[in-house]
Amino acid sequence: MDKKTINWAGFSKKTPKERAIFLERLDLSADSVATLEQEKLLPLDIANQMVENVVTRQALPFSVVPDVLVDGKVYQVPFVTEEPSVVAAASFASKIIKRSGGFKTHQDKRQMIGQVALYDVDNKAQATRAILAKREELLNLANSAYPSIVKRGGGACELIVEEKGDFLIVYLSVDTKEAMGANMVNTMMEALVPTLEALSGGKSLMAILSNYATQSLVTSTCQIPLRYLSRKPDEAEQLAHKMALASQLAQVDPYRASTHNKGIFNGIDAVVLATGNDWRAIEAAGHTYASRKGSYQGLSTWSYNSSTKMLEGTLTLPTPIATKGGSIGLNPSTRLAHDLLGQPKATTLAAIITSIGLAQNFAALKALTSTGIQAGHMKLQAKSLALLAGAAESEVAPLVKELIKQPTMNLAVAKQLLEHVRQAD
Repeated sequence: MDKKTINWAGFSKKTPKERAIFLERLDLSADSVATLEQEKLLPLDIANQMVENVVTRQALPFSVVPDVLVDGKVYQVPFVTEEPSVVAAASFASKIIKRSGGFKTHQDKRQMIGQVALYDVDNKAQATRAILAKREELLNLANSAYPSIVKRGGGACELIVEEKGDFLIVYLSVDTKEAMGANMVNTMMEALVPTLEALSGGKSLMAILSNYATQSLVTSTCQIPLRYLSRKPDEAEQLAHKMALASQLAQVDPYRASTHNKGIFNGIDAVVLATGNDWRAIEAAGHTYASRKGSYQGLSTWSYNSSTKMLEGTLTLPTPIATKGGSIGLNPSTRLAHDLLGQPKATTLAAIITSIGLAQNFAALKALTSTGIQAGHMKLQAKSLALLAGAAESEVAPLVKELIKQPTMNLAVAKQLLEHVRQAD
């Protein structure tokens, strides 16, 4: 069935089993269908080979944000997160943005950066000239250290040298194709060390990949007509102005910027985790990029265009995402995530993830500048307390309703109210 024609109305009201059956309408592989039907998790014997000292596995909720429109194509986006409201907020925002024309993305290239830090270099200017004179030979040397990537159309692309403090640093840009490329780049950098030491007369302190992937920048934009902010024109325009002001606040106040960006990563991390990627690398790159102008700032910007009556959002982020390599093929739920997305290329997955970050940010700013964010959080907190109190599935809704009425919500109150709910039945 064409994914664009599926009616997702009421998806959130279904049971997990009903949602799993619903997803089988998509063009999923037999492996993915089995994962859904049998609730297949990462096998313990495979987990034991992935990291050290394994004793069991940690399970997290695996959700879907439906119908996210990116560059003219609709995606069903997998989320892995334990934080309440994240999936609901992303779904809400993505639905509005789809009606507004969806996300548009841009990326110039997708390359990773490695570095060799040289020290005890007596004449850095002379060493720089010597290294740059051998640039082509060094690029070939790097590629010979990892010939398989060259066969796939990737490999070392560019080499530059910079003097920073006591160090002379050689940077290498590498097209890693579908892989994140840490091992690939590290292998290349280490292969360059003997030649670089000979050319510079110095010593290598380290040779390693940088997670600050400024050669893998992705920009996502969207435009939202005022009518989607509020049915009342005056209220909608006021909200657009307030959201633009909230964006400005994140540019001038690092205390706000920290929470602003955390909200962006609520969605980004959820997709990165679902697709088996390194969320720590994405966070490191993003937070470094947020500080590129000398102070920590919000990663997204929102402005109100009074001529078009549009709220316009932009998010630019280093997004070195992979679709091959690492542990991506080992986990059944990770394979399901890629299948739900239609087995995207790394560049496409990066575009989706960056767009999700912008959607998450839109939902947060809209809530903060209108109704406030706490009302929704309190309902979700009540639900968590209900579950901790031992409420069965049929008891959660009535218990949450009673909890919200209380001046104080805690586990003791939840347990007491649960008894009342059970007596009423």
